[in-house]
Amino acid sequence: MPVFSCGGMRYQHSWKDVPPSEISEDNQRNLEATIRRSIELGINHIETARGYGTSEIQLGRILPQFPRDELIVQTKVSPTEDPLEFRLTLKQSLQNLQLDRVDLLGIHGINTPELLEYTLRPGGCLEEAQKFQKQGRVRYIGFSTHGPTEVILQAIESGAFDYVNLHWYYINQINWPAIEAARRHDMGVFIISPSNKGGMLYEPSPKLVELCRPLSPIVFNNLFCLSRSEVHTLSLGAARPSDFDEHLKALPLLDREASPKENRADKLLPEILDRLEKAAIEALGEQWYKTWHQGLPNFDETPREINIPVILWLRNLAVAYDLVEYGKMRYNLLGNGSHWFPGQRAEKIDDRSLQSCLKNSPHAEIIPDILRETHEMLGDRQVKRLSQQ
Repeated sequence: MPVFSCGGMRYQHSWKDVPPSEISEDNQRNLEATIRRSIELGINHIETARGYGTSEIQLGRILPQFPRDELIVQTKVSPTEDPLEFRLTLKQSLQNLQLDRVDLLGIHGINTPELLEYTLRPGGCLEEAQKFQKQGRVRYIGFSTHGPTEVILQAIESGAFDYVNLHWYYINQINWPAIEAARRHDMGVFIISPSNKGGMLYEPSPKLVELCRPLSPIVFNNLFCLSRSEVHTLSLGAARPSDFDEHLKALPLLDREASPKENRADKLLPEILDRLEKAAIEALGEQWYKTWHQGLPNFDETPREINIPVILWLRNLAVAYDLVEYGKMRYNLLGNGSHWFPGQRAEKIDDRSLQSCLKNSPHAEIIPDILRETHEMLGDRQVKRLSQQ
C-alpha cells in the first residue's frame, strides 16, 4: 500500500445515481486527470464506494485503461439485513468499475451493533462477500466505520477482516485502542478523511497555521498519523489533480526506515505538539483540558439524545484553535447524520433533566451552560450529509 490513497468521494459528478449520459464531460475529464495524476505520483490505491453516487461508474471509464496489476482498487458496500440485497449491490459495483476484480472490498459503515450483526451472522453479508472472494472477484475484505470505539473493537476482535478504515488524527485520537487491536490482528489500517474530518485543514484558521509552523496543518497532520507504524495509509479525497500537492510535502520529512535521530518528522512533531497542547490549556484551562471527557454519557443515555461528548469536543476545538467553521460544519450535522454521526444538537437545554446523566462528570454543574454557549457559537441552519444533498 502507498502511504497515501486516492479517495473517491469528492470528484464525482453526483452523489446520486444518474444515467451515464447525464454525467458532464468536464467533470469526467477532471476525474480522469485526477486519477492519472494520482497514479503518476505512485498513489495507486484508488478507493470508492457504491454509496458515492456516480463515482464507481466514472472510474469504470478510466481504470481499465491502466495495467491491472499496477492498481489497488477498493470499493465499499453497506451491510443490509437481507444478504441478497448486499450481493446484488456488490455485483453492481463490480459492473460499474468494469474490472474483473477489486483488490479490497470494505463492508461500508459498520457503525452500530446491529450493522455488525448483519455482517457477521451466519449467512450474513460477510459470507456473501466471501463467495465473491472464492470466485477471485475480491481479494481482501475489510470494513469501514464511523462508529464508537467499542463497536470497532468488536469487529476487529472477530478476526473476520483483513483491514479497517477508521477515523484517527490529531484532533480526534479516541480510536487509538482500535488501531492497537488491528495491529495485534495483523490488519491494515486506513485513515478516513484526515484533512476534511480532521479539521477542514485545506481551509485552516490563522491560529492553527501559526501553531503548526514551520509545517502547514495538512503536512503536520499527515506526519502525525504516519509517524505511527500502526497506520498504513491516509485517504486524500482529491477533487482535482492539484489537491495532492500539499500532501506530497510530507514525504521528504518522513522516513520510516531512518533512526529517530535522522527522521525529520521526529524532530519537528514534538515542538508542534507541545505548542498545540499549551495553546489548548491556555484557552480552556488545564483542569478542563485534562478532564472534560470524564464521566460523560453516550448520546443514547441523554435526554433528547443530545450528543454531549461530541458537542463539548467541537466547542474545545473552536475555543482552542479557532476551528469555528469546522465546528459549525460538524455540529449542524447532528440530527441529520443518522448512524454516521448520531445524536442531537444542544437545543432547549433543561438543567434538571441532565443532572442524572451527568452525575459521573466532574463538570456536571457547568456543562449545561457550556452546551448553551456552544449552541449559540456553532448553531446555524442544520445541514445534511453529502450523500443526502
